[in-house]
Amino acid sequence: MENREPCPGRIFDDMGGAFTMGLVGGSIFAGISGFRNSPGGWASLTRYKGSLQEIRLRGPTYGGAFAAWGGVFSAIDCSLVAIRKKEDPWNSIASGALTGGILVARQGPQVIMFSALLGGVILAMIEGVGLLTTKWMGNMMNPMEAQMPVPLEDPSVLAKQAASLNAGTSSSFEFS
Repeated sequence: MENREPCPGRIFDDMGGAFTMGLVGGSIFAGISGFRNSPGGWASLTRYKGSLQEIRLRGPTYGGAFAAWGGVFSAIDCSLVAIRKKEDPWNSIASGALTGGILVARQGPQVIMFSALLGGVILAMIEGVGLLTTKWMGNMMNPMEAQMPVPLEDPSVLAKQAASLNAGTSSSFEFS
């Protein structure tokens, strides 16, 4: 499958990657939000100051939330790999569902069920797209396997077929 770091180290690796994604994406989102919600004209200095203040305050918060999600997801994924003794898309789907439920555990059973279902569906879509992309890219790399081989006909058979067609057609028509 894919060459990834072994499980105990993978958890911290995934947490760091998730923190980085959350920090960058959250900073972009917070910067736009801060710019739009600050007073002043379009090119006002207060808009840019408000944008930077929102990035400073909210960016790390988004990063921390993503890191928590990534850490719980990776820990569950590693646990499922250890229990099931195989690494397949079902581990990721179950990990997404369990992570979604665990992270909202204090909000009640209805929210847990909805979040778990949403996490499982999102991970199923991600895994499905990944499998389709892998299959498609594999076919692109080796186009001969993707096509059905066309059998070549023996030239001597073609000559016999042509002779039988010519013999069967004459200028007179027979009617029964």
